[in-house]
Amino acid sequence: MPSYFLLYRALHAELSTPLGMSLAIILGTFILEDATMVAVGVMAADGLVPIPLGLASLASGIALGDFGLYGIGRLARAVPWLQRWVDSEKLRPLRSWLAERLYATVISTRFLPGMRLPTYLACGFFAVSFRRFAIPVVGATILWCALLFTCTYYFGVYTLSVLGFLRWPVALGAIVVLTLVGRAHWKQVTRGSGDHG
Repeated sequence: MPSYFLLYRALHAELSTPLGMSLAIILGTFILEDATMVAVGVMAADGLVPIPLGLASLASGIALGDFGLYGIGRLARAVPWLQRWVDSEKLRPLRSWLAERLYATVISTRFLPGMRLPTYLACGFFAVSFRRFAIPVVGATILWCALLFTCTYYFGVYTLSVLGFLRWPVALGAIVVLTLVGRAHWKQVTRGSGDHG
């Protein structure tokens, strides 16, 4: 029996367990968060993933990814020239603004395409308290997961009889469109701020 077949069987057996499924979903959110959410929602509609396991794994993976961005920002402070830049007087107003509006900023960032990476890195970079950062992240993640999972679950339920297997390319196409729109929005925002700066 070829070794790749044994490996396939071992992986299939592991992914068939609740723990293996959960780990695969969490890892998927690190790679492509939106695509993983769509896939898990449609798979739950097909009965391939239990709804509580899918939702909990998605929320855990997304929150862990957000905490990772914060952690990268904190680690960047260890670089001497970056630390001098962050502690400069020029950035003091931005640091104060972020500290005063942390909850609203972190929560709204979850729903604005392309804004999470710079905002969550900045929270770590400016040494915002992790506890203050984690509370709105967890709240926004739970809300975001519930909304997107529900939409994709019902998309899966209602399109099974109409589209059959074609609903997968349609769902993934929607993710590609949303990603392109988000990138275009981000470019427009950054270009606009560059013009005013």
